[in-house]
Amino acid sequence: MLKAVILIGGPQKGTRFRPLSLEIPKPLFPVAGLPTVQHHIEALAAVPGLREILLIGYFPANQMAQFTSEMASTYKLRIRYLQEYTALGTAGGIYHFRDQIRAGGADAFFLVNGDVCGDFPLQEMLTFHQTRPGKTPLVTLLATEATRQQSCMYGCIVENKETHEVLHYVEKPSTFVSNVINCGVYIFSSDIFTLLQELYNSRQDFYSDEVENSEAIHLELDVLKPLAGTGQAYVFCSDRWWSQIKTAGSAIYANRHYLQLYRRNKRVERLAATNFPVIYGDVFVHPSATVHPSAVLGPNVSIGKNVTIAAGVRIKESIILGNATIHEHSCILYSIIGWNSTVGCWSRVEGTPCDPNPNKPFAKMDNVPLFNTEGRLNPSITILGCNVTVPSEVIVLNSIVLPHKDLPHSYKNEIIL
Repeated sequence: MLKAVILIGGPQKGTRFRPLSLEIPKPLFPVAGLPTVQHHIEALAAVPGLREILLIGYFPANQMAQFTSEMASTYKLRIRYLQEYTALGTAGGIYHFRDQIRAGGADAFFLVNGDVCGDFPLQEMLTFHQTRPGKTPLVTLLATEATRQQSCMYGCIVENKETHEVLHYVEKPSTFVSNVINCGVYIFSSDIFTLLQELYNSRQDFYSDEVENSEAIHLELDVLKPLAGTGQAYVFCSDRWWSQIKTAGSAIYANRHYLQLYRRNKRVERLAATNFPVIYGDVFVHPSATVHPSAVLGPNVSIGKNVTIAAGVRIKESIILGNATIHEHSCILYSIIGWNSTVGCWSRVEGTPCDPNPNKPFAKMDNVPLFNTEGRLNPSITILGCNVTVPSEVIVLNSIVLPHKDLPHSYKNEIIL
C-alpha cells in the first residue's frame, strides 16, 4: 500500500512570492492554469496503487478545504489537508501525523516539497526503491545535476556510483561537495517512523519545556545527514526538467515548462486551439476568458478565469490572473498581472527574465535577490498585485506593484508600495 505527503508550509512563508502570496496561499497560485500543488497531485495520482494524498502545512484549514474537496473529486482519490499547530520543520509534520500516514498499513509513502516543480519520474523512482538488493532502504532521494557554482545553493549528495547509495549529504555547503543535488522528492519506507520517534525522544530530553518549537525536526539535517553512509539511503538521479518555485520569476519559468509538458503528454485540452486568436507556441486560455481575435498570444502564456483581452494586445511569457482586463494595443512581456487588475490602452508592462544560462549544462533557476549590493532593485519580471490600475500610454518596467494601486505615470525599476 502506497501513500503520498505534500509539504506546503504556511502563511509566514512565501515572502519572496509577495505580493502574489498576499491573496491566496502560495501552493494555490496558478501556474499553467492549475494551482501549483495540483501539478504535484496530478503526478502522484498517476502512480498505480497510490491510495491517499495528504497535504501537510499550517495554513488555516478553511483556506484549503474547498481545494482538497475539488481535488478528491477530480482525481477520484482520497485527498486530505492536515493542519500543523505550528511550524514543525520538514520532518516534524511527518512525525506529528504519523498515525494518519501509517493508517491502513502503508508500506511506503512519497514525500514532495511543495516549493519544487518538474517532470518527476515517480513510477521509475518507486521501482528503483523497491528493487534495491537486500533490505528495502529507509529513503530514496530524487536528485539531479547542477552546475558546480550553483550546487552550493542546494542539498548536495555524494553517492556510490555503482550502488547509488548515499555516502555523504550536506545541506547548502560553503564549499563544493558534489554537483548532484537534492530535488525535494523522496520515497520513505514506513520504518522511518522508528527513527523519527528516536529523534523526537532525544529532543524532548535535550530541550526544556520553555524552549519554543522543540518538536521541530528538519529532514535535511536531522534525518538525511545521519542516514548517509549507513546503507539505508539511496539516490535516484533524473535528467528531466526540475526547478524550485520560490519567487514570481520562477513561476514564469515553471509556467513555460508545464505548458511544454502538456504538449509532450498530449494534454492538448489544456492548450489553446490553433484557431483561437493568433497563437505562438504553448498557450493556456481558461474557457471563461474573452480574447479578441486580433490579439497575439505566446509563447508560454497563461490566461486565467474571466480575463478580458482586447483588440491588438500582445502577450508573451506572462501569466494573466483571474478577472484582469487588458485594453486595446497593450503589450505584456515577462510579467504577472494580478487578479482584477487593469492595463490601459497602448501601455507596456515588461519585465526581465532571470532564466538559467542556456550555455551551461545543468544550470538551474537562480533565485536573484531583490536588491543588489548597492541597494538598488535587481531587474526582474514585473508583478502587478491585485486590483492595480495601469493607465493608458504608460510603461511599467522591471517593477513590483503592491495591491490596490492606481498608477499615475510610468515606472522603471521600482517597488510601488
